[in-house]
Amino acid sequence: MRNVFLFIRRYFTFICFLALQVAALYLLFTYNRFHRAKGLGFANELTGRINSRYKTVDDFFHLKAENQRLHQLNDSLLNLLPSNFEKIDTVTRFVRDSIPCDTLGHYRQYLWRDARVLYNTVTAEKNYIQLNKGSNHGIRDNMSVINSDGSAVGVVVNVSPNFSQVMSLLHVQSKRSVVLKKSGNMGTIEWDGKDPLFLTMRNIPKSDSVLKGDTVLTSVNSNFPPGFMVGTVAEVLADKSTNFYVLKLKTAANFFNLQQVHIIENLYDDEQARLKDDTKKKIDDPKNYNR
Repeated sequence: MRNVFLFIRRYFTFICFLALQVAALYLLFTYNRFHRAKGLGFANELTGRINSRYKTVDDFFHLKAENQRLHQLNDSLLNLLPSNFEKIDTVTRFVRDSIPCDTLGHYRQYLWRDARVLYNTVTAEKNYIQLNKGSNHGIRDNMSVINSDGSAVGVVVNVSPNFSQVMSLLHVQSKRSVVLKKSGNMGTIEWDGKDPLFLTMRNIPKSDSVLKGDTVLTSVNSNFPPGFMVGTVAEVLADKSTNFYVLKLKTAANFFNLQQVHIIENLYDDEQARLKDDTKKKIDDPKNYNR
């Protein structure tokens, strides 16, 4: 103990300098948006490079399970080939090249990019996933992320040049629009911060004949392309104070073992966002809207 006090006494000035330096940096990054953005970008780059080295070793021990999931997804995609149908399906055409339209003039809406998971948490209240693709690869905020088995995972919320951070569905602030496959009724999903195997779905009316085992998919009102698996109904609870059910969903994605994912860009996202903002301004401003 005496040596500790002697050490502190000897380096008291230097220790005070470090403490004040840390306090100054904290205030700088907390109350200055520019410096906070730069700091987050630097931290994202640093942790990304460290996690990429660690993940290289970790991926080696999960190759077998990942290959099985990729084969399952490939089987599903092969079943969607036009050659399997007498009449070609021109509504949904997910291809992974950069051609803006096909030979029939069908314009692409979604562009897929593959990515690798470097870091993922499931035990916190606010869980994030880090991917090895960033702004240098065309990744931007609000792009949706789908697992290799075709199940919804989360949405991109921050990017650096070479890495991106995804807000997992296992995040207490995540609320996404979904739809019951059987009835078509829309609701919202959220996470209560407890069990990473289950999500909570709300706003489904009691007039809906929802049953245990029903499938829940992404909807057109979410960041995700419609029709991808979110989960299945594990429990149906009636909210006595409202006319809606509270559904407990078993997640389709295995958040404990995410490895390879797809980042999906909606090529019309900017146009849709501008139209939405312009419409709101037009309607809300009585000078611009003639009732």
